[in-house]
Amino acid sequence: MRIAFNASILRAPRTGIGQYLVELVLALAMDSEFEAWLFNGWGWQNRLPAAALPGYSRWSALVKRGLPNAYALRRMVEQRRFSQKAARADLYHEPSLWPLEFDGPMVMTLHDLTHVHYPHTQPADRLAAIERYAARGVERAQRIMVDSRFIGDELCHHYGVPAERVVVAPLGCAARFHPRSPERLAGRLAALGLQPGRYLLCVGTLEPRKNLQLALRAHARLPAAMRERYPLVLIGMPGWRTEQLEGPMRRAMAGGQVRLLGYQDDDCLAELYAGAHLLLFPSLYEGFGLPVLEAMASGTPVILSRSSALPEVAGGAALYIDPQDDVGCAAAIGALIEDRAQWAALRDAGLVRAQDFSWARCARITAAVYREILGH
Repeated sequence: MRIAFNASILRAPRTGIGQYLVELVLALAMDSEFEAWLFNGWGWQNRLPAAALPGYSRWSALVKRGLPNAYALRRMVEQRRFSQKAARADLYHEPSLWPLEFDGPMVMTLHDLTHVHYPHTQPADRLAAIERYAARGVERAQRIMVDSRFIGDELCHHYGVPAERVVVAPLGCAARFHPRSPERLAGRLAALGLQPGRYLLCVGTLEPRKNLQLALRAHARLPAAMRERYPLVLIGMPGWRTEQLEGPMRRAMAGGQVRLLGYQDDDCLAELYAGAHLLLFPSLYEGFGLPVLEAMASGTPVILSRSSALPEVAGGAALYIDPQDDVGCAAAIGALIEDRAQWAALRDAGLVRAQDFSWARCARITAAVYREILGH
């Protein structure tokens, strides 16, 4: 079966959806029945790129401002190039919110409804395009894959999709996320000014939805000696309204209690997970919460908010907080620093829980959908 994928999501910097596509295609490749055709926005390739595709350059923004309907023109060119080969594919799988036109059977993956709950996170023209293409894709797709039951329920409620068209395929965890000894971590972490087991980690785009202000406030409530010994390390790209965090971050960073490391590549991120004392993930809304799974698989306990799809991922293997309660969050952090028995119990529970998720399982569910649609 020839499966066409819209792989333009693999442009740098690679996001969680890009990681989903990479891992899904790799897992599907274990089944010789499937041949992946990857459309990168300009042309086609049969293999995943070794690194993220080049991102849009600074000239893209200039062209967009200077050329009326620049987005629509780019979309038209992409559609034409896509259609040149896609017509020979047996099925088209769109991994995000931007499906291209395709005359044959189609599957779409909807990871979350951020554009519905947080429409102000997008420029008006981009939001209008997302709403138009997402709604069109949901209408056309024979099956819609979701990462969690929570998102499946939201999809049915918001778009009126019958439940039988929705398939839950939980995400997996790459093999690079695993426990590592302090000795193996020391070199990489020392280069970043960190020590194994002596920092708290937050991973995610720097935007209000991730609720990083709560993390900063909770960390600031810890005793001074504890803050000094366990700095808060933030990993992620700048996002919408990052300026809301700039004041609190700047003040905390001035004292060395908060470190902003920005975007990190896959290998570095895996070591940062394994070296952290805990992952703090107070997000307000997630369709899955891949950092939670990656941290658990790395042997790192997780403190997270009891919201959206997060309990589906962590189950009983995490310490939950109210995402509006910085006092309670600080108490949870303090408990996992001072109570070694509780820390060890959560670490062990997380390692067991992470074994319930795999990209092989995600691919099996997805492959079954392909076969059902194509009558195989």
